[in-house]
Amino acid sequence: MSTRTPSVSCVFVCHDGFHPGGPGGVHGGGAGRVLLARRGAGARDEPGAWDCGAGALEYGETFEAAVAREVREEYTAEPLRIDTIGVRNVLRGDSHWVAVIFAVEVDPARVAIGEPHKFDDLAWFAPTALPSPLHSQLPATLALFDTWRRRPTP
Repeated sequence: MSTRTPSVSCVFVCHDGFHPGGPGGVHGGGAGRVLLARRGAGARDEPGAWDCGAGALEYGETFEAAVAREVREEYTAEPLRIDTIGVRNVLRGDSHWVAVIFAVEVDPARVAIGEPHKFDDLAWFAPTALPSPLHSQLPATLALFDTWRRRPTP
């Protein structure tokens, strides 16, 4: 029996105004773009790939506190709104992560690279015009994001 246990990751797709409902799933004044960072040479894996943000949940931390901390660390911005949009079980080689996925609204004017040792570029993209190459885990995360943004407003 293995003594290894999964880790918990808070994965977040930053956006500039997607909210459920509205035409095409967009309302709230944003342009409907997502923020992606290109992983630099110092990234843990897949350097050169475009990805959303993520970070490990720390002991005793709420999901929302972890997401807010990571958004500040990676993108120097304060979250305006945090929505939980799904959970993924991620098995990659010798790692196992339970990834809790969030949609995070941020002010585009406040965004900058906060961890230049991990990322070498940061840009906004329409979900239908994404850059290449994408991180291997990003398509599944963006599929959850797309389902969330298209659901009707309660």
